[in-house]
Amino acid sequence: MEQERILHRIARLVFPHAFAEESVLWPVLRRALPDGEVLTLRVEQEHQEVNELWTTLEQLPAASPERPVLIDRLTAVLREDVRDEEDMLLPRLQGAVGGRRLQALGAAWEAVRRTAPTRPHPVVSRRPPGNALAALPLTILDRGRDGLDALARGSSRLRGPASRASGGLAAAASRVERVGVMRRGEEPPTSR
Repeated sequence: MEQERILHRIARLVFPHAFAEESVLWPVLRRALPDGEVLTLRVEQEHQEVNELWTTLEQLPAASPERPVLIDRLTAVLREDVRDEEDMLLPRLQGAVGGRRLQALGAAWEAVRRTAPTRPHPVVSRRPPGNALAALPLTILDRGRDGLDALARGSSRLRGPASRASGGLAAAASRVERVGVMRRGEEPPTSR
């Protein structure tokens, strides 16, 4: 149960963070740097792998022997992603745009991060316009699920109804993800 709580907290940090990068920062890098396309594609592929690993992890029973292997891989990909961003992408972005533009991008990134989906959505495009179009409905569904899951953890009386309602929102999110327009912008594809 403690591992689930920690994973839940990490997810609520990782997915909004990545969504904001993909929506705000990487399009600027693609325009500003001659190799921006290649650089951002690599990080988008890492983000996609994180989404896929997390989705698989959520579907496994807590006692599954596959969980430690998935968690180890997830940890390795997240570390690689942080290194790529901090050592390569963000310094290159800083060098490509002026201070005012960088501050504006930071403010935009923070605004998007605070209002972004909080769960993995491996089917949605990692690039605009798909990710931008998916943001509002998925954010509403994800944050609704977050609230219901908190109710389920906090009250044994509400656990069943809250869990069922959360499952209904998860099913709705899965349908939203598969709407064709949510997948637009994925050129080149980030899936492996």
